[in-house]
Amino acid sequence: MTKPRIAIVNSKSFGVYTDAIEKLSRIAEVTRIEVPKNISGVELANKLQGYNFVVASVTPQYSREFFEKNDSVVMIVRHGIGYDNIDVIAAEEHGVIVSRVPGWREREAVAEHAIALMLDALRHVTRSHNYVKTGRWSERAKFIGRELPSLTVGVIGFGNIGSRVAEIIRKGFKARVVVYDPYVPVEKIRELECEPVEKLEDLLRQADIITLHTALTRETYHMIGKKEFEVMKDGVIIVNTARGELIDEEALIEYIEKGKVGAVALDVVTGEPIGPDHPLLKYENVVITPHIAAYTYEALRGMDEAVVEAILNYLEGKPIDGLVVSPRNPRKLKL
Repeated sequence: MTKPRIAIVNSKSFGVYTDAIEKLSRIAEVTRIEVPKNISGVELANKLQGYNFVVASVTPQYSREFFEKNDSVVMIVRHGIGYDNIDVIAAEEHGVIVSRVPGWREREAVAEHAIALMLDALRHVTRSHNYVKTGRWSERAKFIGRELPSLTVGVIGFGNIGSRVAEIIRKGFKARVVVYDPYVPVEKIRELECEPVEKLEDLLRQADIITLHTALTRETYHMIGKKEFEVMKDGVIIVNTARGELIDEEALIEYIEKGKVGAVALDVVTGEPIGPDHPLLKYENVVITPHIAAYTYEALRGMDEAVVEAILNYLEGKPIDGLVVSPRNPRKLKL
Protein backbone atom coordinates (compact mmCIF):
# COMPACT_ATOMS: atom_id res chain seq x y z
CA MET A 1 0.00 0.00 0.00
CA THR A 2 1.28 3.48 -0.89
CA LYS A 3 2.14 5.62 2.10
CA PRO A 4 0.42 8.99 2.65
CA ARG A 5 2.59 12.08 2.08
CA ILE A 6 3.22 14.75 4.69
CA ALA A 7 4.62 18.23 3.94
CA ILE A 8 6.21 20.24 6.75
CA VAL A 9 5.86 23.78 5.41
CA ASN A 10 7.99 26.69 6.68
CA SER A 11 8.36 25.18 10.16
CA LYS A 12 11.97 25.33 11.27
CA SER A 13 11.27 23.93 14.74
CA PHE A 14 9.00 20.93 14.11
CA GLY A 15 10.87 17.70 14.79
CA VAL A 16 14.19 19.39 15.55
CA TYR A 17 14.22 18.52 19.26
CA THR A 18 12.06 15.39 19.22
CA ASP A 19 11.60 12.16 17.28
CA ALA A 20 8.36 13.46 15.71
CA ILE A 21 9.61 13.14 12.12
CA GLU A 22 10.93 9.65 12.81
CA LYS A 23 7.50 8.64 14.13
CA LEU A 24 5.69 10.08 11.14
CA SER A 25 8.20 8.53 8.73
CA ARG A 26 7.14 5.07 9.90
CA ILE A 27 3.70 5.58 8.41
CA ALA A 28 4.22 8.28 5.77
CA GLU A 29 6.60 9.94 3.36
CA VAL A 30 7.71 13.16 5.09
CA THR A 31 9.19 16.19 3.29
CA ARG A 32 10.30 19.61 4.53
CA ILE A 33 9.26 22.41 2.17
CA GLU A 34 10.16 26.11 2.32
CA VAL A 35 8.01 28.60 0.42
CA PRO A 36 7.91 32.43 0.36
CA LYS A 37 5.61 33.82 3.05
CA ASN A 38 3.63 35.72 0.39
CA ILE A 39 3.31 32.85 -2.10
CA SER A 40 0.00 32.93 -3.99
CA GLY A 41 -2.73 30.41 -3.33
CA VAL A 42 -2.33 28.92 -6.80
CA GLU A 43 1.43 28.51 -6.43
CA LEU A 44 1.04 26.98 -2.98
CA ALA A 45 -1.66 24.62 -4.25
CA ASN A 46 0.64 23.42 -7.02
CA LYS A 47 3.59 23.08 -4.66
CA LEU A 48 1.58 20.88 -2.31
CA GLN A 49 -0.23 18.87 -4.96
CA GLY A 50 0.13 15.20 -4.11
CA TYR A 51 0.59 15.79 -0.38
CA ASN A 52 -2.14 14.57 1.96
CA PHE A 53 -1.18 16.27 5.22
CA VAL A 54 0.36 19.67 5.87
CA VAL A 55 2.19 20.58 9.07
CA ALA A 56 1.73 24.35 8.88
CA SER A 57 3.64 27.25 10.41
CA VAL A 58 2.56 30.91 10.76
CA THR A 59 3.27 31.41 7.04
CA PRO A 60 2.21 31.18 4.26
CA GLN A 61 -1.51 31.95 3.86
CA TYR A 62 -3.74 28.98 3.07
CA SER A 63 -6.30 30.99 1.14
CA ARG A 64 -9.57 30.11 -0.56
CA GLU A 65 -7.60 29.96 -3.80
CA PHE A 66 -5.35 27.29 -2.27
CA PHE A 67 -8.29 25.07 -1.33
CA GLU A 68 -9.94 25.56 -4.72
CA LYS A 69 -6.81 24.55 -6.64
CA ASN A 70 -5.49 21.71 -4.46
CA ASP A 71 -7.44 18.47 -4.26
CA SER A 72 -4.96 16.21 -2.43
CA VAL A 73 -4.61 17.80 1.02
CA VAL A 74 -7.09 16.28 3.46
CA MET A 75 -5.77 17.80 6.68
CA ILE A 76 -3.78 20.85 7.80
CA VAL A 77 -2.25 20.69 11.27
CA ARG A 78 -0.95 23.96 12.69
CA HIS A 79 2.29 23.57 14.59
CA GLY A 80 1.08 26.21 17.03
CA ILE A 81 -2.07 27.67 18.55
CA GLY A 82 -3.06 30.39 16.09
CA TYR A 83 -4.63 29.51 12.76
CA ASP A 84 -5.38 32.97 11.34
CA ASN A 85 -3.30 32.18 8.21
CA ILE A 86 -5.80 29.46 7.24
CA ASP A 87 -9.12 30.30 5.58
CA VAL A 88 -11.13 27.92 7.74
CA ILE A 89 -14.41 28.64 5.95
CA ALA A 90 -12.88 27.64 2.62
CA ALA A 91 -11.26 24.61 4.25
CA GLU A 92 -14.62 23.40 5.52
CA GLU A 93 -16.32 24.00 2.17
CA HIS A 94 -13.66 21.92 0.44
CA GLY A 95 -13.71 19.10 2.98
CA VAL A 96 -10.29 19.78 4.54
CA ILE A 97 -9.84 19.11 8.25
CA VAL A 98 -7.94 21.76 10.20
CA SER A 99 -6.48 21.22 13.65
CA ARG A 100 -4.05 23.08 15.88
CA VAL A 101 -1.94 22.47 18.95
CA PRO A 102 -4.24 22.60 21.99
CA GLY A 103 -3.54 25.75 23.99
CA TRP A 104 -2.42 23.96 27.13
CA ARG A 105 0.66 22.64 25.32
CA GLU A 106 2.15 26.17 25.04
CA ARG A 107 0.55 27.66 28.14
CA GLU A 108 3.49 27.81 30.52
CA ALA A 109 6.10 28.78 27.93
CA VAL A 110 4.18 31.68 26.42
CA ALA A 111 2.99 32.94 29.81
CA GLU A 112 6.57 32.96 31.13
CA HIS A 113 7.78 34.84 28.07
CA ALA A 114 5.03 37.43 28.46
CA ILE A 115 6.11 37.98 32.07
CA ALA A 116 9.76 38.19 30.99
CA LEU A 117 8.91 40.86 28.40
CA MET A 118 6.83 42.73 30.96
CA LEU A 119 9.66 42.80 33.49
CA ASP A 120 12.15 43.77 30.79
CA ALA A 121 10.02 46.79 29.89
CA LEU A 122 9.31 47.63 33.51
CA ARG A 123 12.93 47.41 34.70
CA HIS A 124 14.73 48.49 31.48
CA VAL A 125 16.75 45.25 31.30
CA THR A 126 17.62 45.21 27.59
CA ARG A 127 17.92 48.99 27.34
CA SER A 128 20.30 49.32 30.31
CA HIS A 129 22.34 46.34 29.11
CA ASN A 130 22.90 48.14 25.81
CA TYR A 131 24.15 51.17 27.74
CA VAL A 132 26.67 49.02 29.63
CA LYS A 133 27.88 47.55 26.31
CA THR A 134 28.60 51.05 24.99
CA GLY A 135 30.42 52.29 28.11
CA ARG A 136 27.53 54.28 29.57
CA TRP A 137 27.32 52.64 33.02
CA SER A 138 27.37 56.07 34.67
CA GLU A 139 23.99 56.89 33.09
CA ARG A 140 22.18 54.27 35.19
CA ALA A 141 19.96 56.90 36.83
CA LYS A 142 17.96 56.93 33.61
CA PHE A 143 16.65 53.48 34.41
CA ILE A 144 14.38 53.97 37.40
CA GLY A 145 11.71 51.27 37.24
CA ARG A 146 8.44 50.44 38.94
CA GLU A 147 7.41 47.47 41.09
CA LEU A 148 4.57 45.28 39.91
CA PRO A 149 2.63 45.22 43.23
CA SER A 150 2.11 48.97 42.93
CA LEU A 151 0.61 48.71 39.43
CA THR A 152 -2.53 47.57 37.65
CA VAL A 153 -2.04 45.02 34.89
CA GLY A 154 -4.69 44.71 32.19
CA VAL A 155 -5.01 41.27 30.60
CA ILE A 156 -6.88 41.12 27.27
CA GLY A 157 -7.97 37.54 26.67
CA PHE A 158 -8.41 35.03 29.48
CA GLY A 159 -7.86 31.73 27.71
CA ASN A 160 -5.13 29.18 28.41
CA ILE A 161 -2.28 31.69 28.28
CA GLY A 162 -3.98 34.89 29.44
CA SER A 163 -5.34 33.18 32.54
CA ARG A 164 -1.89 31.81 33.41
CA VAL A 165 -0.31 35.26 32.99
CA ALA A 166 -2.99 36.73 35.22
CA GLU A 167 -2.42 34.00 37.81
CA ILE A 168 1.34 34.61 37.93
CA ILE A 169 0.93 38.37 38.24
CA ARG A 170 -1.85 38.26 40.80
CA LYS A 171 -0.64 35.40 43.01
CA GLY A 172 3.09 35.74 42.43
CA PHE A 173 3.56 39.50 42.37
CA LYS A 174 0.36 40.52 44.21
CA ALA A 175 -0.43 43.12 41.56
CA ARG A 176 -3.98 44.20 40.77
CA VAL A 177 -5.21 42.50 37.59
CA VAL A 178 -8.15 43.62 35.47
CA VAL A 179 -9.37 41.35 32.68
CA TYR A 180 -11.32 41.91 29.49
CA ASP A 181 -12.73 38.82 27.81
CA PRO A 182 -16.42 38.88 26.85
CA TYR A 183 -16.36 35.13 26.19
CA VAL A 184 -15.30 34.03 29.68
CA PRO A 185 -17.73 33.93 32.64
CA VAL A 186 -16.92 36.60 35.25
CA GLU A 187 -16.93 33.91 37.95
CA LYS A 188 -13.97 32.19 36.30
CA ILE A 189 -12.02 35.46 36.27
CA ARG A 190 -12.85 36.17 39.91
CA GLU A 191 -11.67 32.68 40.91
CA LEU A 192 -8.10 33.91 40.30
CA GLU A 193 -8.72 37.08 42.32
CA CYS A 194 -8.81 39.17 39.15
CA GLU A 195 -11.35 41.87 38.29
CA PRO A 196 -13.46 41.46 35.15
CA VAL A 197 -14.40 44.56 33.17
CA GLU A 198 -17.34 44.80 30.80
CA LYS A 199 -15.75 47.05 28.19
CA LEU A 200 -12.25 47.16 26.72
CA GLU A 201 -12.17 50.89 27.42
CA ASP A 202 -12.58 50.19 31.15
CA LEU A 203 -9.37 48.15 31.08
CA LEU A 204 -7.46 50.66 28.98
CA ARG A 205 -8.25 53.53 31.36
CA GLN A 206 -7.08 51.63 34.46
CA ALA A 207 -4.05 49.62 33.35
CA ASP A 208 -0.42 50.64 33.80
CA ILE A 209 0.58 47.56 31.77
CA ILE A 210 -1.52 46.00 28.99
CA THR A 211 -0.78 42.47 27.84
CA LEU A 212 -2.56 40.85 24.88
CA HIS A 213 -3.58 37.19 24.80
CA THR A 214 -6.46 36.98 22.35
CA ALA A 215 -6.83 35.26 19.00
CA LEU A 216 -6.63 37.25 15.77
CA THR A 217 -10.05 37.45 14.14
CA ARG A 218 -11.93 39.99 12.05
CA GLU A 219 -13.23 41.47 15.29
CA THR A 220 -9.83 41.71 17.00
CA TYR A 221 -7.80 42.98 14.02
CA HIS A 222 -6.31 46.36 15.13
CA MET A 223 -8.32 46.20 18.34
CA ILE A 224 -5.66 48.53 19.76
CA GLY A 225 -5.63 51.66 17.58
CA LYS A 226 -5.67 55.45 17.89
CA LYS A 227 -8.96 55.55 19.78
CA GLU A 228 -7.69 53.00 22.29
CA PHE A 229 -4.30 54.69 22.78
CA GLU A 230 -6.06 57.96 23.51
CA VAL A 231 -7.78 56.62 26.63
CA MET A 232 -4.72 54.81 28.04
CA LYS A 233 -2.66 56.14 30.93
CA ASP A 234 0.42 58.19 30.16
CA GLY A 235 3.51 55.98 30.24
CA VAL A 236 1.56 52.75 29.64
CA ILE A 237 3.54 49.60 28.88
CA ILE A 238 2.30 47.40 26.00
CA VAL A 239 3.14 43.67 25.87
CA ASN A 240 2.06 41.41 23.01
CA THR A 241 2.78 37.68 22.66
CA ALA A 242 -0.38 36.87 20.67
CA ARG A 243 -0.49 38.33 17.14
CA GLY A 244 1.09 41.49 15.76
CA GLU A 245 -2.04 42.46 13.85
CA LEU A 246 -3.97 43.01 17.08
CA ILE A 247 -2.20 46.39 17.26
CA ASP A 248 -2.31 49.14 14.66
CA GLU A 249 1.46 49.66 14.44
CA GLU A 250 1.18 53.07 12.78
CA ALA A 251 -0.87 54.24 15.75
CA LEU A 252 1.57 52.56 18.15
CA ILE A 253 4.48 54.49 16.61
CA GLU A 254 2.50 57.73 16.78
CA TYR A 255 1.85 57.31 20.51
CA ILE A 256 5.44 56.25 21.23
CA GLU A 257 6.48 59.49 19.54
CA LYS A 258 3.98 61.46 21.62
CA GLY A 259 5.34 59.90 24.83
CA LYS A 260 1.98 58.37 25.69
CA VAL A 261 3.40 54.83 25.45
CA GLY A 262 6.24 54.41 27.92
CA ALA A 263 7.56 51.06 26.71
CA VAL A 264 6.70 48.26 24.30
CA ALA A 265 7.69 44.58 24.51
CA LEU A 266 6.66 42.36 21.62
CA ASP A 267 7.15 38.78 20.52
CA VAL A 268 4.93 39.25 17.46
CA VAL A 269 4.91 41.91 14.76
CA THR A 270 2.73 42.57 11.72
CA GLY A 271 4.31 41.07 8.60
CA GLU A 272 6.91 39.06 10.48
CA PRO A 273 9.67 38.13 10.03
CA ILE A 274 10.92 41.73 10.03
CA GLY A 275 14.27 43.19 9.04
CA PRO A 276 16.61 45.52 10.93
CA ASP A 277 15.06 48.52 9.19
CA HIS A 278 11.64 48.05 10.77
CA PRO A 279 10.45 51.42 12.12
CA LEU A 280 9.77 50.10 15.64
CA LEU A 281 13.40 49.08 16.09
CA LYS A 282 14.69 52.64 16.22
CA TYR A 283 13.14 53.29 19.64
CA GLU A 284 15.15 52.57 22.78
CA ASN A 285 11.99 51.76 24.74
CA VAL A 286 10.91 48.99 22.34
CA VAL A 287 12.03 45.38 22.75
CA ILE A 288 11.15 42.79 20.11
CA THR A 289 11.89 39.06 20.27
CA PRO A 290 11.51 36.90 17.12
CA HIS A 291 8.29 35.01 17.94
CA ILE A 292 9.99 32.70 20.43
CA ALA A 293 7.46 32.68 23.29
CA ALA A 294 6.73 28.99 22.76
CA TYR A 295 10.39 28.12 22.25
CA THR A 296 11.11 25.98 25.29
CA TYR A 297 12.11 22.34 25.06
CA GLU A 298 9.01 21.41 27.05
CA ALA A 299 6.57 23.35 24.85
CA LEU A 300 8.16 22.28 21.56
CA ARG A 301 8.07 18.65 22.66
CA GLY A 302 4.38 19.01 23.51
CA MET A 303 3.63 20.78 20.24
CA ASP A 304 5.37 18.07 18.23
CA GLU A 305 3.49 15.38 20.13
CA ALA A 306 0.18 17.11 19.43
CA VAL A 307 0.87 17.27 15.67
CA VAL A 308 1.88 13.61 15.49
CA GLU A 309 -1.15 12.57 17.54
CA ALA A 310 -3.50 14.55 15.30
CA ILE A 311 -2.24 12.86 12.13
CA LEU A 312 -2.16 9.37 13.67
CA ASN A 313 -5.65 9.83 15.12
CA TYR A 314 -6.95 10.87 11.71
CA LEU A 315 -5.49 7.74 10.11
CA GLU A 316 -6.86 5.54 12.89
CA GLY A 317 -10.30 7.18 12.93
CA LYS A 318 -9.92 8.50 16.47
CA PRO A 319 -11.00 11.90 17.89
CA ILE A 320 -8.54 14.71 17.20
CA ASP A 321 -7.59 17.04 20.04
CA GLY A 322 -7.33 20.66 18.91
CA LEU A 323 -9.84 20.25 16.07
CA VAL A 324 -10.73 23.58 14.41
CA VAL A 325 -12.58 22.45 11.27
CA SER A 326 -14.43 19.15 10.93
CA PRO A 327 -16.22 19.17 7.55
CA ARG A 328 -19.51 17.33 7.12
CA ASN A 329 -18.17 15.89 3.88
CA PRO A 330 -14.42 15.41 4.41
CA ARG A 331 -12.17 14.70 1.45
CA LYS A 332 -11.17 11.14 0.86
CA LEU A 333 -7.52 10.30 1.35
CA LYS A 334 -6.01 9.60 -2.06
CA LEU A 335 -3.05 7.19 -1.99
